[in-house]
Amino acid sequence: MHISTTIRLSFCTLSLAAVLFTSANAAETASGKLVIYTSQAPEIAQQTVDAFKAAYPDVQVEWTRNGTTQLMNVLQTEMMAGDVKADVLLVADSINLGALKKDGKLMAYPDAPVSNISPDFYDKDKTWFGTKIIATVIAYNTKNAKPVDSWMALTDAQNKGQVAVPSPLYSGAALYHLHTAINTPDIGWAFYQKLAANGITPEGGNGPALKAVASGMAKYGVITDADIIRAKKQGSPIDLVYPKEGASFVTEPVAILSGAHNVPAAKAFVNFMLSPQGQQLVAKQGNRPIDATVPAPEGFAPVDSIKLLTLDSDKAVADDKQVRAKFTEIFGG
Repeated sequence: MHISTTIRLSFCTLSLAAVLFTSANAAETASGKLVIYTSQAPEIAQQTVDAFKAAYPDVQVEWTRNGTTQLMNVLQTEMMAGDVKADVLLVADSINLGALKKDGKLMAYPDAPVSNISPDFYDKDKTWFGTKIIATVIAYNTKNAKPVDSWMALTDAQNKGQVAVPSPLYSGAALYHLHTAINTPDIGWAFYQKLAANGITPEGGNGPALKAVASGMAKYGVITDADIIRAKKQGSPIDLVYPKEGASFVTEPVAILSGAHNVPAAKAFVNFMLSPQGQQLVAKQGNRPIDATVPAPEGFAPVDSIKLLTLDSDKAVADDKQVRAKFTEIFGG
């Protein structure tokens, strides 16, 4: 009995040493150029790249930043031309990544370090991995608007032309919110139809919507919680409410493209984003980490106190074309 325990302990020690050696070896072999396409805000993307380069100094990083939909358009053009430049994607939502996966354009990474992450937050085939939890909520200007706790309250006649809404044709988070909302009985297409009837035109991403609410140009906004919390901490007259119907959320997943030019460096980037160091960076940047063992920054409601609305990503991928078409029809785009 004692001998068996000793053997098992020795085996575990050797196994752990092997894992550590493999990780260290991976860090040593990650070198050369890595190209990242990301929808992160420019200053956040620069912080992410700088932190990764500090951890993997032999990797030279080139990165391009744009809205998720615009990045997908660039990627599709490159794919048609047979000249894909990116190795890694770090974008807002899993719908666009699900479409790429369906077309065989993402590389599975079975050994990704996901032990501290719920399976709800990464692809079951391990082609993409969430890096944070970003909920879309109601923002309001604290000087000229009262807090409301329902999505449908934004469609009241008194808010005509006073709600800033990012476009799902530009923003990945807005696209995810659209798909989630229309599949939630208490919200549905009625929410968007009533917004349109109330003189609301979705446009751009979360940044412009945030500025509209913070400046008082709009009373309310459909904006991601992390953006609102950061702006509030910086002194903007803005606050947030998690609606009673629930909040959609994206996980800003990271994925390796199947045609990646530098697979070791791409895997190193995924490792970094999911590591304690990478997750602490997520928190430092003002976002809720995907790793439950890393605390969220001050100002975030406890995750178990929020009603998060889940979405069938496969269904969203299948329905996406017709959903975009109906959205465009409603708003006359």
